[in-house]
Amino acid sequence: MLVTLAAGVAALLVSGVFLGFSDFILRGLAQAPGDAGAAAMRGLNRTVYRSLFMVLLIGLGPVAVALALAGLAGLLPGAPLLVAAALVYLGGVMVVTGRGNVPMNQRLALLDAESPGARAFWRHYLGAWARLNHIRTAASFLTGVLWIAAALNMAP
Repeated sequence: MLVTLAAGVAALLVSGVFLGFSDFILRGLAQAPGDAGAAAMRGLNRTVYRSLFMVLLIGLGPVAVALALAGLAGLLPGAPLLVAAALVYLGGVMVVTGRGNVPMNQRLALLDAESPGARAFWRHYLGAWARLNHIRTAASFLTGVLWIAAALNMAP
């Protein structure tokens, strides 16, 4: 029960970081003059790899699989909630991040700020990255709710 509850809280923390980007960080970066917003985002993308957020984001992938398998094996009650949480997290957070946000971050990192297409890509990046991030926000939030519901159903 405690592992499932902790996983739920961790997923909600991940959702909170994503919410910050969806709610105000990207809009603030969009208002920065010239290349300042894109430069700041490149800095954020570099520093995130050595953060507690990344430990939670990546660490919840194997946790999702382990909790779902434990539920399916009958080791934990609430298999439908555990499996649903795993599917939502793996698809809505991990796949969207790996196939959407990360490639866009990599392209942004390689883009020469002085190149003719840099501003056009930055405008595209802001909208497309935000749409993907909204999915990650909702998916990590739903995962947290599902894990907390499963934990509460495990309580004696």
